[in-house]
This record gives sequence, C-alpha cells and structure tokens, in this order.
Amino acid sequence: QVQVVESGGGLVQAGGSLRLSCTASGLTMDDYAMGWFRQAPGKEREGVSCITWSGIRTYYSDSAKGRFSFSRDNTQIYLQMNNLKPEDTAVYYCAARRGGRCYTPLKGDEYNYWGQGTQVTVST
Repeated sequence: QVQVVESGGGLVQAGGSLRLSCTASGLTMDDYAMGWFRQAPGKEREGVSCITWSGIRTYYSDSAKGRFSFSRDNTQIYLQMNNLKPEDTAVYYCAARRGGRCYTPLKGDEYNYWGQGTQVTVST
C-alpha cells in the first residue's frame, strides 16, 4: 500500500522560512517524479514545484522561483521555503507521479499518490 506523508508545516512570520518534508512508502521513489502543490482557502490548487526521479531537473512556479528550493535523497523529498509571504499561506500537498518526469504546467490529476497535506500559515 502506497503512503505519502508530509510534515514540517506551521506558523511563521513574513520573511521567515520553513522546510517541508515528504516521505513515500510502498513505492520505488526513483520511478516517480515528486511534486508539491498547494491550495489556499477559496482558491484552486496550484502546482508549486516538481523534481525528477534523478533529482537533477526541477521546476518551480513563478510564485516559487527564487524563494523555494526542492531536493531529494533516497528516502525523502524536501521543499525549502524562504522569504515567505502571507500569500504563501495554504495547505501544501506532496504527490507522486509515475514515470519519473516533470511535465509543466503541473497538473494534479496526473499525479497518482497524494499525502494528506500540511498547513503553512504566514503572518504579517
């Protein structure tokens, strides 16, 4: 059984940083591209970042470029978020996509497995 679990969310002041982590069990992570999505209240889900199975190629949405960085090791993936802004407030989801490649723009319905989400709140 595949299980995806995020952690690391919380409350932070604007300008601060958070690092989100994601673990995936029951699948071979090398066979999957991993993505981060977020959804704010009343808004559509937004693709934030994707990293390929090799960890070499990454994609960032315009809102994340220059502030977020994505990395992975054999067991976890990480989203380092710096210079956070109130508009980054959302539930962040980690997701796995078969095939190991990132296709842009990120489309949530192309991802096969999802975590339960972790809340990120950025205060002014």
